[in-house]
Amino acid sequence: MTLEELIERIGYIRNRANLSARKLSLAIGKNAGYIHMLETNRNFAPTFETLLEILDACNTDTEEFFYYSIPAYRHDKEIIEKLRGVPEDKKEALIRLLT
Repeated sequence: MTLEELIERIGYIRNRANLSARKLSLAIGKNAGYIHMLETNRNFAPTFETLLEILDACNTDTEEFFYYSIPAYRHDKEIIEKLRGVPEDKKEALIRLLT
């Protein structure tokens, strides 16, 4: 994942959590302009610790954040959960059906 993609994802989850850049900055204990600076200065990256604080404030776990597509994550996870109880032979049939 590039730095630009990381920053775009931060903006996405912030907006989804309905947080302004200022509110998110303050929620993670940073100065009021921190997130705005992060989202507008493409050469500025958060530390891993700060990223985890951002994810927590936006109610997003790391698996979802780093999934290939944040919007697809919840549906894909639900599908995977439903597949856990399916017998192996039925899974094979489903794979053949989908390919």
